[in-house]
Amino acid sequence: MNTELEIKNLWHEFKPNKNNNWVLKDINFSLRPGELVGLLGPSGCGKTTLLRLIAGFDKPKRGLIKKNGQIISDNNYLLSPERRQIGMVFQDYALFPHLNVWDNVCFGINKKEQSIKRAEWLLNLLDIYELKNRYPHELSGGQSQRVALARALAPGTSLVLLDEPFCSLDVEVRSRLRSELSSVLKSCSASALLVTHDPHEALAICDRVAVLRRGEIQQYSTPFEMVSNPSNDFVGQFVLQKNILPIRYIDDSYFTCMGKLKFPFDTSLSSKSVCMFDKNAIRLQACEKADFTVISKEYRVNHFVYTVVSDGVKLRSEMRLDTNLSIGDKCKVETIHKKNFLVLPENIKSNF
Repeated sequence: MNTELEIKNLWHEFKPNKNNNWVLKDINFSLRPGELVGLLGPSGCGKTTLLRLIAGFDKPKRGLIKKNGQIISDNNYLLSPERRQIGMVFQDYALFPHLNVWDNVCFGINKKEQSIKRAEWLLNLLDIYELKNRYPHELSGGQSQRVALARALAPGTSLVLLDEPFCSLDVEVRSRLRSELSSVLKSCSASALLVTHDPHEALAICDRVAVLRRGEIQQYSTPFEMVSNPSNDFVGQFVLQKNILPIRYIDDSYFTCMGKLKFPFDTSLSSKSVCMFDKNAIRLQACEKADFTVISKEYRVNHFVYTVVSDGVKLRSEMRLDTNLSIGDKCKVETIHKKNFLVLPENIKSNF
């Protein structure tokens, strides 16, 4: 299968030292032509570092990066960024303040007739043609984002790197622009790698998602596969916002702090196994003598989401709007009969 981008056994560190503080560890994944891939993870996990390596701003310590089958980076070779034919959209868009929209978009192209027509087509595609004489300070955040995307695509690049391009936009503009991103890329026959720390964004618009934690890929799959079969408890908790509880083995049975788990008689779990379940699989009940304490209460239109803690265990529960619990209240947590749970790493599905 053809690949637009291929990363093999990639390792990187900024300052070599005896502690081997690798920022990226053994990264392996590929990007197909026309594909939008999300690079998802918490702050400081290595997302932007990986983008810089792909763009050619840094050289990897180990491993290699290929574009269309050709090596563009390894520990001995670095193809300069301007020769990679890779577009990049930065968090702050990095538009040239002294150039108007048209000159910003045309900055990286030759002025041949075909290139000029492509720039005009992109301005129309992104609905910013009427803004072509404006300067960056005269644009809204959404308009600036469109200009930055047009500039990245104007040279005919087949790969675009997007470093959290929607993070500074308001909710409505952010939702509208990210929903348009896939169609714009397909119209341009371009692939893209979208860096984000927002799980909802990655799952909503990406063809595949790579989840990064402490410089390592935890899972690389389609959003559907990730939701159906998360690879570990980090993916379940960070990406899917699930509850996670440790499992204890007592008297030939398996328990969490909420009670006994139902399994077939011959089920065998490891000492590191965890139970993962949705917020709607548990309910809270006020109880002065209970161990859990309410630490937050969030309004979500048709329900509340409560967060409760006890001895370092944190759980979140969806409760009806008529639930009368407040921050600081004591409560007990009960499982709801027949609600599903998943045991990892064994990937065993059962119900309460």
